[in-house]
Formats: sequence, structure tokens, C-alpha cells
Amino acid sequence: MNALYGLGQALLHALDPERAHDLAVKSLELGLYPRAAAPDDPRLAQEVWGLKFRNPLGMAAGFDKDARVWAPLLATGFGFVEVGTLTPKAQDGNPSPRIFRFARDAAIINRLGFNNEGQAAALPRLLARRSGVVGVNIGAGRDSGDRIGDYVSGIATMSAVADYLTINISSPNTRGLRDLQAPEVLAALLGRVQEARGKAEKRPPLLVKLAPDIADADLPAIVGVIEANGVDGIVVSNTTLSREGLKDRSFAAESGGLSGRPLFVRATRMLARTYQLTKGRLPLIGVGGIDSGAAALAKIEAGASLLQLYTGLVFEGPKLIGGIKQALVEAMEKAKASSLAPLIGRDADKWADREL
Repeated sequence: MNALYGLGQALLHALDPERAHDLAVKSLELGLYPRAAAPDDPRLAQEVWGLKFRNPLGMAAGFDKDARVWAPLLATGFGFVEVGTLTPKAQDGNPSPRIFRFARDAAIINRLGFNNEGQAAALPRLLARRSGVVGVNIGAGRDSGDRIGDYVSGIATMSAVADYLTINISSPNTRGLRDLQAPEVLAALLGRVQEARGKAEKRPPLLVKLAPDIADADLPAIVGVIEANGVDGIVVSNTTLSREGLKDRSFAAESGGLSGRPLFVRATRMLARTYQLTKGRLPLIGVGGIDSGAAALAKIEAGASLLQLYTGLVFEGPKLIGGIKQALVEAMEKAKASSLAPLIGRDADKWADREL
């Protein structure tokens, strides 16, 4: 069976990256995917925001954009799935080609631009009964004249079906979106979003997803606004505009957000600095460059309560899911810990001081 899925992965890598992604989603819809071999070790389970995660490993937003395959993804062994990014109306995103893959760096550059079928199309797919945790990542429309209004609309529309909601203000592929991270603008955004959330019948936890390119000097004010406005958690981080260390000049010249192994140090350093600023008050989701058990453990030790991956799965295949969980169990055994709690943030100071 492993050989079969290895062959499938090789075939996907022979295709254009966006075509490969579409085929992977279709395979999940048709039931052609590896199931988790065994129940998770109970030591991996934890409760965050009142939600019960059977393990801390999630599929990041960007894979299941339209909430089509959250159930199969959970069946592969993920502890949670974040669907989206979903915008109020359907949009095509940026022109193709818009995804670029470079195996030597285990990296991807994308400039998709929130291509999705819109929130109304995803809504009925999330109304089905389910187990596991499914978060919804919401964004602003590409040509919107009121981007804050788009987030307010997203909260009103998706609160009923989301276990948690993530406000995505950090994609580099929608012009001007990252301007919403500026403290004064962010305060206005979160004020209106929280007002809308207060009116919803169901009020899921609210998270904010930040860019890894925020300057060290700017991060304290941004985190301060997030805490002051009652946000429940932070996702650290989105893709980067940096091309530091890439081996291929033509690949590095492509515009868009870079994900994968070259993002790992930048994203983990920012995760640790965010953990220091919040002093553990807000649970953090660590994402960016996780492609091994060691990388996943480093995110936990830098301050993450939960993890997300996507690009690592492209290059390492589904075996990565089980490998990460096994590495975390071994780390708990080595630390004589009965849960991940003692490991969270124990190396935050080391990572926060890391040079880029």
C-alpha cells in the first residue's frame, strides 16, 4: 500500500502543481487515500479553546479551499482541518501559472489570490454531521470596496458551521491585504468583527493569521491589539516574500508567497517571539516549514500548542502525518511527560534570539 501511494505521489510531481493539487483533492473525494493505521496515542490529545483535538496536527488553510474534503483529511490522521480561505463571493484569483514547485529547496511559491467558490457554496458542505475539529479561514474579496465589511460578513455567514474562525490578513497575494495588520487598522477590523461575532447565535473561537515578514519592532504593537480585542489565538505564520537561501534564481524570481522548508526558521522565530509577548496567554498554531518530526517538535518547543502543515506533505507524502505524531510521542516519553504541555514553549527564548 505504501508503494502504491509512493507511486501516486511521483505521478503528482510529474504534473503542473495546480493540476496536481486538483487531482489530489479529487482523489480524496473518491476515497483514494491512506487511512490512519491506528488510533492516536492518547497523550497527543489536548483541549484548546474548549475544543477537543485528538492530536495537535492540522491541515493548513489553502489545501481544502472549498470545504470539499475535510472528512477524508481527518480520516488520514489529522487532528483538525482548516478550510478556506473563503471570501464572501466566488472569485477566480490571479492568472495562471500561479503555483511553482522546486524540489531541491522543498519549497513552493504561490500567487493564487484567494481563488474559491465563495462562502455560500462551502456552507452546505460544512453543515453535515462530523467528528473532529474543522476551522474556517475567511478573507476579503480581491476587488472589495470594504474589506473590513467582508470579514464581518464572513463571521456572520460562517460562524454557525465553524469550530473556530481564522481572520486571514496576511496573504501576500491580494494587493494591500497585509495593510490590515497595521495596529490602528487592525483594531478597527477586530472591533467590527467582534461586534458581528457577538450577534451570532454560535460564537466560535476567533484567531488571527499573521505574516512572517512583520518587523521585530512592529510585532509587539500588533500582538497588543490582538490581545486587547479579545482574540482567542494566533496562527504564525503565512507565506513569506523573502527569498533568502533559495538555490534556483528563476524559481526565486517568481512573485508570490514562499512556503516550505526555507520558511521554517523565519516562521519559527516569529512564533517564539509571539509566545514571549503573549506569555502563553493565547494558544498559538505553528505553521511554516514543517516537513519532519524534528521540525514539528521544534514548533512545539518554540511555543505552539497546535501545528499545521501543507507544503511538507507535498514533498514527503502522507507518511509524514504518522511520522510527526510518532516523534511527538517519543519526545513526551523522553521528557517523562503525560501530555505535550511541558514541551510547549520550553525553547522559546532560543528561537526568539535566532538570527535570520
